[in-house]
Amino acid sequence: MAVVRDLRVLLRLKGFRRLLAVRLLSQGADGVYQVGLATYVVFAPEKQTSPAAVASAMAVLLLPYSLVGPFAGVLLDRWRRRQVFLFGNLLRALMASVTAVLMIASVPDWLFYVSALCVTAVNRFVLAGLSAALPRVVDAERLVIANSLSPTAGTLAATAGGGLAFAVRLVVADTDAAVVTLGAVLYLCGALASLRMAADLLGPDRALIRPRLATALAGTARDLAAGVRHLAAPARREAAWSLAAMTLMRFCYGALLVMLLMLCRYALSSGTDDGLALLGLALGVSGAGFFVAAVLTPWAAGRLGPGRWMALCAAVAAVLVPALGLPFATAPLLAAAFVLGLVTQGSKIATDTLVQSSVDDAYRGRIFSVYDVLFNIAFVGAAGVAALMLPPDGRSAPLVVTVALLYAAVAAAMARRASE
Repeated sequence: MAVVRDLRVLLRLKGFRRLLAVRLLSQGADGVYQVGLATYVVFAPEKQTSPAAVASAMAVLLLPYSLVGPFAGVLLDRWRRRQVFLFGNLLRALMASVTAVLMIASVPDWLFYVSALCVTAVNRFVLAGLSAALPRVVDAERLVIANSLSPTAGTLAATAGGGLAFAVRLVVADTDAAVVTLGAVLYLCGALASLRMAADLLGPDRALIRPRLATALAGTARDLAAGVRHLAAPARREAAWSLAAMTLMRFCYGALLVMLLMLCRYALSSGTDDGLALLGLALGVSGAGFFVAAVLTPWAAGRLGPGRWMALCAAVAAVLVPALGLPFATAPLLAAAFVLGLVTQGSKIATDTLVQSSVDDAYRGRIFSVYDVLFNIAFVGAAGVAALMLPPDGRSAPLVVTVALLYAAVAAAMARRASE
């Protein structure tokens, strides 16, 4: 098969292989850490969790990305990306350890959220840097398959990390602090793995690096405006449309995730451990959808084009989300998790490819940071909408129907754009 052959070629590339190792360890640690936070906020027996509480937690942890994100992009176009991976993961290891201590100490919630925010804020630099660095280790001809393998492998690593966290929480140690400490160890491993690459391998080019940090920060607004103008040029309009479509699909995913959390906590489980096990199973099934998307997308996007492939993914979600979600039963919801994993990751691969192949290297860091900001605003907005629509047990037919209509709108818009 052509996909298998291309994968073998990619894995022979030392730079790609080492960058992939950093991604797997970093995102695996993200999965462990995020599950530790989720179980502490949502599933702690002493907490009576509500949709509003989940939305508030997401807002505290994600909205500040809108402030960090633009600076991340400007700095990523100046700092050596290998160094970002090294020091970013070291800092996250330290702050994750602090989070574990705060969990044990039973401090006020605001102090816990400050610690968690520090970890997730650095995450913006690392994830945007991984995407911006990818074209430096593969040729343009294999960029689609690289986008299929690398981000999807990272998502699978995060899913596996989440599964490992559930196992530690349910089997090894009945404490969220142990889970978060495991995440800190994995962040440290990610930092050490980055040392296997030369400091200048991942760019940006020396000529594009401004030596003074103050100068770079002062020019943030101007540089971001230049990046947006670069993306808005006629030659890159398809990439801009795909970013808008992916943002709406992220909104849909966020709303459904909040619903799933509440269903696992109350409606579909008889206790905390049962709810955690069900949530872990749903995330694992969704991870299987990510894997199928990685295999299917290069072929489908090659035959249909990235835009039409995104339209098809959104259309599938528009049909199957209400069909599988409205019964509010365990088996159909697990099937829906698989479908959402497939269509969301398939669309993301197509979007990443369109952006990377259209945007010049000097602009990639800031464009991917804008990408992250849009994702986080959409996710937090979705959590807020879900908090207004969801009852305490998580069963909401209006929310499911609203999400299905949004998917249908994305499908129609992308299909129309692709036919122009």
